[in-house]
Amino acid sequence: MYLAPRLYHSVVRPRWFTERYIHDHIKSHFAMDNKMVLDFGCGTGANCCMSPVDKYYGIDVNSKRIEFAKRLFPNYTFMAFDGKRIQIPDQTVDLILIVAVLHHIPNELISHYLHEFRRVLKPEGNVAVIEPYLCQKSKFNNWFMTRFDDGNYIRNEDDYLRLFINQQYDCRVLKKFRKCFLYNEVFFTAKPKGNSSTNYKQFQ
Repeated sequence: MYLAPRLYHSVVRPRWFTERYIHDHIKSHFAMDNKMVLDFGCGTGANCCMSPVDKYYGIDVNSKRIEFAKRLFPNYTFMAFDGKRIQIPDQTVDLILIVAVLHHIPNELISHYLHEFRRVLKPEGNVAVIEPYLCQKSKFNNWFMTRFDDGNYIRNEDDYLRLFINQQYDCRVLKKFRKCFLYNEVFFTAKPKGNSSTNYKQFQ
């Protein structure tokens, strides 16, 4: 079910919820200070507060959510995305955030985006992904997610990773957790092969 930007921000991305299930996980594995961040599929901009004002780009295909984010966080940079080329110069991004976005996108389009990610990432850059995933041991959660989430492409863990591996990315699962008892979430990092060593924090 599609939610208007204000309702989406209030219901889906309240501050406490976002900090607990997104920000705390990301900050525990990635140093955010002085890192240029691309928030791919930024929605209403709830993730921007993890970054300094001049180190954040938020993009989304939903222009209404982008306009709402600009009003809500006027000092940050948000741009509508045409679904083709990311309007950022080559090798300028340290970290790409992808939070609850891929399960809305078909495989062939993700493959195109992965080429764009490779282009905009610095040689030492990383991609951080948090997505709902289907788990064989959680049949009720699987049913709930596929029934009530508006994403049509919720995948299992291996299928998410394979999308990146097939495009010559190295992947590492950082954590799997349950969100609000109903969503199984996988948190992983991906890095284009041939880039220099990863810059995420030492794993716990």
